Amino acid sequence: MGNKVYVGNLSFNTSESILRSTFEAFGTVTSAKIITDRDSGNSKGFAFVEMNSDEEAQSAISALNGSDLDGRQIKVNEAMDKPRRDSYR
Repeated sequence: MGNKVYVGNLSFNTSESILRSTFEAFGTVTSAKIITDRDSGNSKGFAFVEMNSDEEAQSAISALNGSDLDGRQIKVNEAMDKPRRDSYR
C-alpha cells in the first residue's frame, strides 16, 4: 500500500493549489504534481498527489474517486510504482 495517489480526468483548468487543497481535507499533502505536456506546458489531465500516510491516501481515494472537481468527475486511485511505458521496450 502506497501513499501516492493517481488523479485522472482532471479539468485542464485545475491548478496544483486547487488539487492540494482538495486533498488536504484528508491529511497532509507532501506533494501535488499535475502532469504537463513537455512542449506546450498544458495539463495532460492527470496528476499525482503524495500524502503523508497510507491511511490518509486511502481516505482521500475513498472520498474523492468519482467526485466532482472543476466540473469533471475525477478518477482517484492508488498510483502504480512503475511507469507503464517501460513494458513496451
